[in-house]
Amino acid sequence: MNTLKRFVTENILPQVEMPGQYIGGEWNSIVKNHADADVKIALAFPDTYSIGMSHLGMQILYGLLNERDDTVCERVFAPLDDMESLMRKHKIPLFSLETYTPLREFDIIGFSLQYELSYTNILNMLNLSGIPVIASDRSEADPLVIAGGPVAISPEPLADFIDIFFVGDGEECLPQFIALWKDMKRTRLSRQEKMVSVAQAMKNAYVPSLFDVTYRWDNTIQQIRPKIDGLPPLIRSASVKDLNTTYFPTKPIVPYVKTIHDRITIEVMRGCTQGCRFCQSGMSKRPTRPRTVENIVKLAELCYANTGHNEISLASLSISDYPALQSLMEQMNGAFHPRHVNISFPSLRVNEQLQFLPSLLNVVRKSGLTLAPEAATQGLRRIINKNITDEDLYNGVREAFKQGWNLVKLYFMVGLPTETDDDIDAIASLAYHVSELKREVGGNFGQVNISIAPFVPKAHTPFQWHPMISLQRIKEIRSRLFDRVRRKCIRIKFHNAERSILEGIFARGDRRLGKVIYQAWQDGCKFDSWEEHFRFQKWMDAFQKAGVEWAFYAHRQRDADEVFPWDHISCGVVKPFLIQERQRSFHEEVTPDCRIDMCPECGSCARSQNFCAV
Repeated sequence: MNTLKRFVTENILPQVEMPGQYIGGEWNSIVKNHADADVKIALAFPDTYSIGMSHLGMQILYGLLNERDDTVCERVFAPLDDMESLMRKHKIPLFSLETYTPLREFDIIGFSLQYELSYTNILNMLNLSGIPVIASDRSEADPLVIAGGPVAISPEPLADFIDIFFVGDGEECLPQFIALWKDMKRTRLSRQEKMVSVAQAMKNAYVPSLFDVTYRWDNTIQQIRPKIDGLPPLIRSASVKDLNTTYFPTKPIVPYVKTIHDRITIEVMRGCTQGCRFCQSGMSKRPTRPRTVENIVKLAELCYANTGHNEISLASLSISDYPALQSLMEQMNGAFHPRHVNISFPSLRVNEQLQFLPSLLNVVRKSGLTLAPEAATQGLRRIINKNITDEDLYNGVREAFKQGWNLVKLYFMVGLPTETDDDIDAIASLAYHVSELKREVGGNFGQVNISIAPFVPKAHTPFQWHPMISLQRIKEIRSRLFDRVRRKCIRIKFHNAERSILEGIFARGDRRLGKVIYQAWQDGCKFDSWEEHFRFQKWMDAFQKAGVEWAFYAHRQRDADEVFPWDHISCGVVKPFLIQERQRSFHEEVTPDCRIDMCPECGSCARSQNFCAV
């Protein structure tokens, strides 16, 4: 046991809540000798252990990098207040779980960007590590700070703090980067020269310090362009072509403490072509890439043998669209029902097949059936390209109640383009109808939990031009819904309105927001996605101190030809397609799923690229 680990174990951990999240050594974790490796990387998740260890991407990259003989890959998470205060008091730097190595001793720190409200945690973790928070302040002795994940497709608010962003699937770009970095370590290249080399060699790597941004008189962006020759003007998202041949962790780490998702997660399909116009993941992860049934069952068997979890979640952006779902469920049920292992779906798409799905689910434990109608009226559904009907929803819920479910969870968004009070009232009416379906099949009213989130326009979607509704309007909608839902078995959970506004600001922000993030962190903001930690007024004060008008980012209608802060980042879908989809929304025109209909020429796959190149 090294000196740091001994001190922390004996003097710090006995004083904190849930010390098991800081000790490492979990089942299937990997410890390597640093002296035997050429590259040392710490995967940093800017939230707590219980959230980070529930994230499949973390497990994938951890296992993938540790398969390499030349690489040491370890983990670190954001410590909670009690742990952080003791670390600062005793001048203990943030360390990795596997070997208690201080982060500043690694070659690379890789942050996972899952949510805009984790930004202050990134700054706090760097500061706690003794690594300069501002990228331009780092020396040759400091680790390279990289970042990837869903939020990396709109990276500009973090441009001041991250050395290199990697856009797209990490399984594709990280191994190439590690090999490149290993070769460069043997040279006499400076830190800056290494970043230039990566940016020139990798089409998925974005080095913000190598790009200049100019602005117009109205504060919109005039141009984003490379400062030096040899850099691609467009950063292209990395994309795994075949999930069946790519790496998957069959020995995932089993945490000592309870996590948010305490189960095995198998990604059955990546991507979605339903074309919901608000959905960033659906647009940026095209096209769909399913695993075979045989591959999924094999991975599930191996993960179960190596963990002993009693639940397996089959994950996808749209599990209902998996092409061989019935065959998959028959084989999964046959393999795992005798072992009392539950098979679950994160959520189900509402379509004509929904009524058949409850009977396919392995219901060792019947929890809630989760559905995402998003909108409660047909007109609004056509606008957002959610091609579903009430009839399909009711048929599916009716069948679920027949199969023994008592709880249905429904997800809706409010503040969608063209929304009226009638659309809001329809949410309450739909919830009542769903609850009453339970009486049709026998018994009392069914339990319905409604989750409401304000619509946040996202980059790389057809709705990226739209403004968010005001904070006052969000609160009016909340009051209206609570006034109209008075049945005890119908519960409403409304997402924090102020937090949604802040998410909306950073979701489409530019690099001028960096000084706001820095100011908010200096003023004590962190864990902003947590209700008990979020302080909206501190953020408003930070905007004022930084001299930045936040409404410019949240509530402004963008012009059709505006240059966006993410226009130099390509996720596959092309801007003309997004413009076309926006126009179709104005006319309530539905764009069919291209898996079963004609190609919409979005640019994300070889078939549509042939059209888009014309």
